[in-house]
Amino acid sequence: MDKKRFKIERVSGQPVSDAELIADLKRVANQTGKTTIGQKEYRRLGKYDDSTATRRFGSWNNALTQAGLGLSNSPGLTDDQLFENILNLWSYYGRQPRRRELSGSPSTVSQSPYLRRFGSWGAALEHFVEFANANEAGPEDSRSASSRSLKRSPRDPNLRLRFRVLQRDRFTCQSCGSSPANRIGVKLHVDHIDPWSKGGETTIENLQTLCDRCNLGKGNLSDGAG
Repeated sequence: MDKKRFKIERVSGQPVSDAELIADLKRVANQTGKTTIGQKEYRRLGKYDDSTATRRFGSWNNALTQAGLGLSNSPGLTDDQLFENILNLWSYYGRQPRRRELSGSPSTVSQSPYLRRFGSWGAALEHFVEFANANEAGPEDSRSASSRSLKRSPRDPNLRLRFRVLQRDRFTCQSCGSSPANRIGVKLHVDHIDPWSKGGETTIENLQTLCDRCNLGKGNLSDGAG
């Protein structure tokens, strides 16, 4: 006797759910091997109308964010946000990132915003390095010892300071010597030598590069602790 297989078909006009929209965005991204997709690309490969996702989530970028994907067309991104993504890539690879690496994790921004803003990927890198190496001192760099005693530095180092620490330490863990440049899977952190919770300041002298394993092992102890 033949066994019939039942299949649920969508009733015409039935609204698509948020979960279905998100799942289909992820499917198309996985199909194309990218971490982000544009609306034109989704019109070609997606099950639903791209305008449905735009209306449902407020914008195409919001839909991508809900799906855990990178932003495809981002004219509203600030230079700091674009530079933050560059720093994340630089830290992830332990070297200067390449343009093709914008299309994969951990990048959350495609190459299009960089090309629109700076004209080329090379120019974007030059602007980032110029920004990171600028002599303009932030609150973590310029405060005197007397002023520090009156007001604590912020716990988290800003983008410029993080890059300076990573660059000074050659994107290498200062405890075990591992680096993403020569060992796959190494994740780098900028860590306080004397813990911030115990009075340590967020200054370049009190910051170091540690891999995730060494940072986890250190916990809340200073380097001088037994």
